[in-house]
Amino acid sequence: MRDHRFAKPGEVSLTLLDVTRGLTSRGGRISFRWHVRRSRVEQAKAEAAMEPQPPSGVPAARRSPRRHSVRGQILDALRDALVGGELTPGEVYSAPALAERFGVSPTPVREAMQQLAGEGAVEVVPNRGFRVARRSARELAELAEVRALLEVPVMLGLAQAIAPERWALLRPFAQATAAAAAKGDRAAYLEADRTFHQSVLSLSGNQQLVIVADELHRRAQWPRAGGRPVRTADLLADAAEHTALLDALAARDLGTVESLVRAHFGGA
Repeated sequence: MRDHRFAKPGEVSLTLLDVTRGLTSRGGRISFRWHVRRSRVEQAKAEAAMEPQPPSGVPAARRSPRRHSVRGQILDALRDALVGGELTPGEVYSAPALAERFGVSPTPVREAMQQLAGEGAVEVVPNRGFRVARRSARELAELAEVRALLEVPVMLGLAQAIAPERWALLRPFAQATAAAAAKGDRAAYLEADRTFHQSVLSLSGNQQLVIVADELHRRAQWPRAGGRPVRTADLLADAAEHTALLDALAARDLGTVESLVRAHFGGA
């Protein structure tokens, strides 16, 4: 199941097959439900039209773009599967087996998995493949603590430095998280969640801060082994905290800002 009609120079692939987030585990192996997605150009345009754009005066958030290379599409699909809990913590997956189901060579799958290993999402198992990392409750608590140490002072500083009316410009990003939560799509919600946080932190003008905070945020999103499934109600409650945070920032209510940020990281 391959389609190797690649793009002309200067264009993106129009017909490359990529996998949906419909993965199921069967006896330690993965089966993929394949669909031919509409042209990548049309899809990119549709996604861009639906996503909130930075209003005038708000720095663009640093985002991980949806890539049009084979390796990039595999990486995006694997990340979606990880945050959706479709790749089981503790299970070992081989690059050739995954490649067969993606309809590509093992090389882009192996490269994508190596990048995920660098992010702490999987562990290299010599001569076998990659094991999905088991994220413990303690590790998630430590990540929440580090994120709070980094971001709480920044948020408090922004509350005092940014004009109250400017926070209204970020409400479309909060609304995007609420819309994704209402659909119960955890992968889409987590992407919108990261975009919201990037948009807020971008107001600091410190791009390195945004990069480091986003890496910590991504690590905190990998599911915990043995954790209960995330419900739509959980996503909606998490999204509501974004709106509450913007309200507190606009009101320059420092106590509420700090408590909301710490509580939000604890539930992320």
